Amino acid sequence: MVDTLTPAERSMRMGRIRARDTKPEVALRKALHAKGLRFRLHGAKLPGKPDIVLPKYKAVIFVHGCFWHRHKGCKVASTPKTNTEFWVDKFDKNVARDARNIAFLLEQGWHVLVVWECELSTRAKIEGSADAVAAFLKSTSLSSQLRPSS
Repeated sequence: MVDTLTPAERSMRMGRIRARDTKPEVALRKALHAKGLRFRLHGAKLPGKPDIVLPKYKAVIFVHGCFWHRHKGCKVASTPKTNTEFWVDKFDKNVARDARNIAFLLEQGWHVLVVWECELSTRAKIEGSADAVAAFLKSTSLSSQLRPSS
């Protein structure tokens, strides 16, 4: 497929992609709030600036875009046909950075959950993801209660 945009138009479009308050992120936040969960946004002091921080559970949630963070097996995670070397390098760096951030958070005792953009594409999927997050938080709070105190 040929790109119908000029390089300047493509650059402008790519520059408008937001890092926070994306539609999938906002949809998940609304669903979690409706379930009674309270959270902080964009933990600036945490590696990777998680989209949703739940200090009560010492848990963080990343809402990853399938394209930028390379969701395996997802049709959205395609590689552009032009300037492929640049894109592959960029994607590899994104994935490596995500892995480092998640590993560091886990080492610090945080519970980490990644929710993919494609898992938030319909109302039913949003509700299912919110249920999965609630179950994840319940399991983390149970596991932290079972740990012996230091």
